[in-house]
Amino acid sequence: MQAYERQHYDTVRALTPDCLVLLKSDGSFPLAAPEPIALYGSGARCTVKGGSGSGDVNVRHYPTIEEGLEAAGCPVTTKTWLDGYDAAKAEARRAFVAAMQQKVAAEGLGALSGLMGAEPPEPTYDLPLSGAGETAVYVLARRSGEGTDRTDAPGDLRLTETEVRDILALQQTYKRFLLVLNTGGVVDLSPVVDKVANILLLSQPGIAVGDAFADVLLGKAAPSGKLTATWAAANDYAGPGDFACPDDTLYREGIYVGYRYFDAAGKTPLFPFGYGLSYTTFALRAGAVTVHGGRVCVQATVTNTGARPGRQVTQLYLRKPAGALDEPARELAAYQKTRTLAPGESETLTLAFDLPELAAYDAAAGAWVLEAGTYWLYLGTDSRDAALCGALALGERVTVQQAAPVGGTPDFADWSPAPTPAEQLPAGMVPVPLDPAALVAAPAVPAEPAPEALAAVQAMTDEELAALCVGRFGSAGSGNIVGSAGVNVAGAAGESRAFPEKDIPGLVMADGPAGLRLAARYAVAGSQAVPVGGDSMAAMIELIPEAMRGAIAAAVGASAPSALTGPVYEQPCTAIPIGTALAQSWGPAVAEACGDLVGKEMERFGVHLWLAPAMNIHRSPLCGRNFEYYSEDPLLTGRTAAALTRGVQKHPGCGVTLKHFCCNNQETNRMNSNSQVSPRALREIYLKGFAIAVREAAPAAIMTSYNLLNGEHTSQRPDLMEDLLRKEWGYRGLVMTDWVIAGMTADGKKYPMACASGTIRAGNDLMMPGSPADQNDLLTALRDPAVRYPLTRANLERCGARIVETARRLAAAHAPKAAPVVAED
Repeated sequence: MQAYERQHYDTVRALTPDCLVLLKSDGSFPLAAPEPIALYGSGARCTVKGGSGSGDVNVRHYPTIEEGLEAAGCPVTTKTWLDGYDAAKAEARRAFVAAMQQKVAAEGLGALSGLMGAEPPEPTYDLPLSGAGETAVYVLARRSGEGTDRTDAPGDLRLTETEVRDILALQQTYKRFLLVLNTGGVVDLSPVVDKVANILLLSQPGIAVGDAFADVLLGKAAPSGKLTATWAAANDYAGPGDFACPDDTLYREGIYVGYRYFDAAGKTPLFPFGYGLSYTTFALRAGAVTVHGGRVCVQATVTNTGARPGRQVTQLYLRKPAGALDEPARELAAYQKTRTLAPGESETLTLAFDLPELAAYDAAAGAWVLEAGTYWLYLGTDSRDAALCGALALGERVTVQQAAPVGGTPDFADWSPAPTPAEQLPAGMVPVPLDPAALVAAPAVPAEPAPEALAAVQAMTDEELAALCVGRFGSAGSGNIVGSAGVNVAGAAGESRAFPEKDIPGLVMADGPAGLRLAARYAVAGSQAVPVGGDSMAAMIELIPEAMRGAIAAAVGASAPSALTGPVYEQPCTAIPIGTALAQSWGPAVAEACGDLVGKEMERFGVHLWLAPAMNIHRSPLCGRNFEYYSEDPLLTGRTAAALTRGVQKHPGCGVTLKHFCCNNQETNRMNSNSQVSPRALREIYLKGFAIAVREAAPAAIMTSYNLLNGEHTSQRPDLMEDLLRKEWGYRGLVMTDWVIAGMTADGKKYPMACASGTIRAGNDLMMPGSPADQNDLLTALRDPAVRYPLTRANLERCGARIVETARRLAAAHAPKAAPVVAED
């Protein structure tokens, strides 16, 4: 292990406890000292550090729970059980691979979209629970990934009968029992939750997972995370909206997503949004409520009333008055985490928010508005455990800002709950008056391409401009569906095209968001860095019949590299906590520290743009990529993404790429599915996090999503690209597509694929990963006004100038790439 690897490993290990959520505790943990552990469960030896697909990270090694316990001096007494589980899992895997290969052989290329992210079902087995010792740990694991949604079935969202049987037996058998959840998303714990005394959401916290867990089990560190999504029984998630419909998914629930829905529907979750315990206890006392213009400040004093050190997250919720628009019962307005408090120690926090940022969007008026009436403030430690601490009074309806509808309009009305009676002010509580004039927001300054960048592209030929606006490709195409489109950095996701003679550098892009996804080992073929050995996509390739792999590679333009020469080099990267785990810290400092770590590795390996953070909303627990995303709440999402962005972009020449813009909330038919969303829900739920990150951190790039939005691909909507991003938000960075592979068809689909001419016409600057077909599409659209998306020279120049501006800014400031390190076999 190189020095930087050790340093980064130690950083992740130290940050991980902030991301872990203690859901139940009877005081049995932490352990006083190392002792024998009876270790069980799917994640004990097969511990999951993160999800699969583009969000995976190729690391040198990471310790499993078994390894972490043994390294900490806790002998594992259940080797026979773990060996038996391994055998059952291997058999289930063999059957799964055979079934998937038969499916591909029968259906051909059309089955490829169902392979990425596919996971075998959890096996059933009957193994004796006979490990020695007084303490048992059961690690329940779930793994999901890009390309496939989860299922409402045992072994995925629900527990299997085997898991329920063993968990309940262990609770009865051992003196101390801890259920550990090694999962990136919600699992329905209703069959066991009332019978198990200790539950820890370990999540999937990256490279140090095993050692970090041992630190928490033994009290060397304390869990201080909070839930970023509501955990409930599977049946209680069924709401008014659709999920995973192949063609049209209707977001009929409107703004009532996550805890907003559970509050409105009167459903009690297993664990509410924002919930989390500690090894110690805390008391919370509300203080003064003050208003300065449109900024609201609430004082809160937190005291550690227990016997161990710990940290607490204080949360402030707002209830707005209903007028022409209905409103949720509570909406997260602000939050803050204490430092580590010793027993008996207190800290006074100031929770502050700008009320105009919590305005409601009135589509009929085309404006953000604040209704007249009383605004209620609730202070607490989760969305349900928050007490009234103050009120604000607004005497008239205020138009905060005009904002025309974007994204189109669906053909349904959003669901709205039955109105609830207005609350009564308690005796002695006087609302703080608000000044309507102080709540009006100033409009953003529209962004225009830099003059020098525009001049550079105006001197280019049509052919050069068309090449600039699509990703760098070889003569045979990128082949990126089963590999990578990078040339200079092995395993990178892609590059933009360079024109050295015109002082236009190329940009190297690497996937995320749990760290850099590069090839762990590579060699050189001619002038290209080529991955050597398997990577995180190998599991998907295994599901393709061997006889078909060559045909599939040819169909997507992949070609075998020339003979490898010279030594094999290594570039293992660091896996940070998955997006959901990172947000569970409820601490910007944790996200920023992880971003700083990623920025250092970008400098080391020569990467300009990290294709992260991923910040789509947890609309349903069944979304296969929820592990990459932060939360069901847009404020927490935006603040976490902004902090991660600051950490990366403090490194000169390193930038992030916010994704997936927008409404990418399912993996089913992800390239051809149409998300139908109302203008209000779009702005208040699905765009708000992006707006916060753009405003607070100025990301270098944004990636549009695969899906359609109200009948048109997001990448092909000028109202999103130009009217919203550039004019309303004043965004100055680069916008690129997700990886749309030219030649992939929409045969049998209701909606077509996105295309290069459609994206460039809309103001989506860069079509990735790029192919000859994309370039030809642009040239045809430039010369033939009869095509579906005709282009003007100005369309190409506008997009090209933003590419040039970003490329020059990042490449000019980028630190020299570290010397390659020869792999030691």
